[in-house]
Amino acid sequence: MSQQKVDQYKKEKANRKQIMKKQRIMGVARTCAVVVVALALVGWLGFSAYDSYTSNQERPTAEVNYDAVTNYMSGLSE
Repeated sequence: MSQQKVDQYKKEKANRKQIMKKQRIMGVARTCAVVVVALALVGWLGFSAYDSYTSNQERPTAEVNYDAVTNYMSGLSE
Protein backbone atom coordinates (compact mmCIF):
# COMPACT_ATOMS: atom_id res chain seq x y z
CA MET A 1 0.00 0.00 0.00
CA SER A 2 1.09 3.50 -0.67
CA GLN A 3 1.59 5.90 2.19
CA GLN A 4 -1.44 7.89 1.09
CA LYS A 5 -3.70 4.82 1.38
CA VAL A 6 -2.25 3.96 4.78
CA ASP A 7 -2.88 7.49 6.04
CA GLN A 8 -6.43 7.44 4.69
CA TYR A 9 -7.11 4.06 6.35
CA LYS A 10 -5.80 5.32 9.69
CA LYS A 11 -7.94 8.45 9.40
CA GLU A 12 -11.07 6.42 8.62
CA LYS A 13 -10.30 3.98 11.43
CA ALA A 14 -9.91 6.85 13.92
CA ASN A 15 -13.29 8.32 12.93
CA ARG A 16 -15.08 5.02 12.36
CA LYS A 17 -17.51 5.44 15.29
CA GLN A 18 -18.51 8.91 14.14
CA ILE A 19 -18.88 7.76 10.54
CA MET A 20 -21.00 4.76 11.57
CA LYS A 21 -23.18 6.97 13.80
CA LYS A 22 -23.70 9.45 10.97
CA GLN A 23 -24.62 6.64 8.57
CA ARG A 24 -27.09 5.20 11.08
CA ILE A 25 -28.74 8.60 11.58
CA MET A 26 -28.99 9.13 7.82
CA GLY A 27 -30.53 5.67 7.41
CA VAL A 28 -33.15 6.38 10.07
CA ALA A 29 -33.91 9.79 8.55
CA ARG A 30 -34.29 8.22 5.10
CA THR A 31 -36.59 5.52 6.49
CA CYS A 32 -38.72 8.13 8.29
CA ALA A 33 -39.02 10.21 5.13
CA VAL A 34 -40.13 7.17 3.13
CA VAL A 35 -42.71 6.25 5.80
CA VAL A 36 -44.13 9.79 5.87
CA VAL A 37 -44.41 9.89 2.08
CA ALA A 38 -46.03 6.43 2.03
CA LEU A 39 -48.56 7.42 4.71
CA ALA A 40 -49.41 10.61 2.84
CA LEU A 41 -49.90 8.64 -0.38
CA VAL A 42 -52.11 6.04 1.30
CA GLY A 43 -54.13 8.77 3.04
CA TRP A 44 -54.61 10.67 -0.20
CA LEU A 45 -55.67 7.53 -2.06
CA GLY A 46 -58.11 6.63 0.71
CA PHE A 47 -59.59 10.12 0.77
CA SER A 48 -59.95 10.16 -3.02
CA ALA A 49 -61.64 6.76 -3.03
CA TYR A 50 -64.04 7.80 -0.25
CA ASP A 51 -64.79 11.10 -1.97
CA SER A 52 -65.55 9.45 -5.31
CA TYR A 53 -67.71 6.83 -3.54
CA THR A 54 -69.75 9.43 -1.65
CA SER A 55 -70.15 11.66 -4.71
CA ASN A 56 -71.86 8.80 -6.56
CA GLN A 57 -74.39 8.20 -3.76
CA GLU A 58 -77.88 9.64 -4.01
CA ARG A 59 -78.38 12.52 -1.63
CA PRO A 60 -81.64 12.75 0.32
CA THR A 61 -83.71 15.85 -0.29
CA ALA A 62 -86.10 17.54 2.07
CA GLU A 63 -88.94 19.87 1.27
CA VAL A 64 -89.59 22.78 3.57
CA ASN A 65 -92.96 24.49 3.84
CA TYR A 66 -92.44 28.22 4.34
CA ASP A 67 -96.14 29.15 4.48
CA ALA A 68 -96.03 29.93 8.20
CA VAL A 69 -92.99 32.18 7.78
CA THR A 70 -94.55 33.94 4.80
CA ASN A 71 -97.79 34.55 6.72
CA TYR A 72 -95.87 35.87 9.71
CA MET A 73 -93.77 38.24 7.56
CA SER A 74 -96.85 39.53 5.75
CA GLY A 75 -98.54 40.06 9.13
CA LEU A 76 -95.59 42.20 10.28
CA SER A 77 -95.63 44.40 7.22
CA GLU A 78 -99.37 45.20 7.59
